[in-house]
Amino acid sequence: MQVQELYRQKSCSASDAIAHVRDGDTIIVPTGVGEPPSLLNALSEQRRQFRDVKVAQILAVKKYGYFDPETTAHVRHLALFFGAASRAGGQAGQIDFLPAYFSELPALISRGWMASDVVFAMASPMDEHGYFALSLAADYTMAAIAKARAVILEVNPNVPFAYGACHVHISQVTALTESTDAVAEVGLPKIGPVQQAIGKYVADMIEDGSTLQIGYGGIPDAVVMQLTDKKDLGIHTEMIGDGILSLIEQGVVTNRRKNFMPGKMVATFALGSRKLYQFLHRNPAIEMHPVDFTNDPYIAAQNDNLVAINATLQIDLLGQCGSESLAHLPYSGTGGQVDFVRAANRSKNGKAIIVLPSTAKEDSISRVVPVLSPGTHVTTSKNDINYVVTEYGVAQLRGKSARQRAEAMIAIAHPDFRTTLREQARQLQLL
Repeated sequence: MQVQELYRQKSCSASDAIAHVRDGDTIIVPTGVGEPPSLLNALSEQRRQFRDVKVAQILAVKKYGYFDPETTAHVRHLALFFGAASRAGGQAGQIDFLPAYFSELPALISRGWMASDVVFAMASPMDEHGYFALSLAADYTMAAIAKARAVILEVNPNVPFAYGACHVHISQVTALTESTDAVAEVGLPKIGPVQQAIGKYVADMIEDGSTLQIGYGGIPDAVVMQLTDKKDLGIHTEMIGDGILSLIEQGVVTNRRKNFMPGKMVATFALGSRKLYQFLHRNPAIEMHPVDFTNDPYIAAQNDNLVAINATLQIDLLGQCGSESLAHLPYSGTGGQVDFVRAANRSKNGKAIIVLPSTAKEDSISRVVPVLSPGTHVTTSKNDINYVVTEYGVAQLRGKSARQRAEAMIAIAHPDFRTTLREQARQLQLL
């Protein structure tokens, strides 16, 4: 049968597509703007018709109707990573949380440890060969499609058709609906003097020809702003955003000196502006791949001179990072931080960099602490951490003793807290 005829047969309204969901199902939704608004709004409208349906996603952009705490017995969100839309519900216990390394989510699905009954995803228009591109987020969704009973796409002409392992054939699709709304845009965070100071330290550590993984946030974007004098940088990352796009436009990112996939940028999801999404469209310079490719430490480490830049919320004197919770309260998630820290540590001449402001709450709380706050979710272990950067400098920890680590961490803490930290370190037998 011709692909266009299959397309016609499988087309329906978003409301009708929801009929493929059954009680007890887990619906897999891609990262960020890969979420399909028409399908999720239709599910929200019909949520009281279901029992025990879960919607699993690593970063929800919009707070849909099914986030309603009064209807969690019908449809409940399962967060793989918390963001602004889901954080309050997670802290209130209304949203479930599944801890995992980003790189391992496809394996959890393929091995049956994480359910994947239905997939809802945004997709590009179909090409002449019957393929759609999940270019906004290939992540774990490609693994979910291979396992799911039903695959439902929201086809939108504003979604780019990207290259890489992010394509789905019409024969794999159970139903599809069409929409024309603009893809959600996510702006760059605000950058202040603290972020700029940290960015300067990190930029000074990045050599020409390095390959970068840059996370999302004010500090990573402050780093990007200070890389304009670098040459021939490459990109192997989980997220591509407007910061990276600006470096491409300025000729800083060329990917020419990459030894692994030279000439190609690699990412697993996009988060930014319409301009960014248009840049992805049929652009041979970038490939979108599943996260078990982009974030696998063994694969990513094949890039020589890999520099991984990620942020944390709190760090202790040994280097343990609490990057995803405020004490016991969930704030974000593990994401790809550990994946890329380990990748950079394995990379020839690689650098794993953790960044954080030295204080919080208008300098009233030190983020450098003797021990992590009780209940803190430990994200990256002391054995993995190498470089730590605050606005007061750089601490290099790998190969250092506990005593040397404590000294180095106190030296980059806010000056107002150094005396107290030193006293606490002595009580812990670290000094």
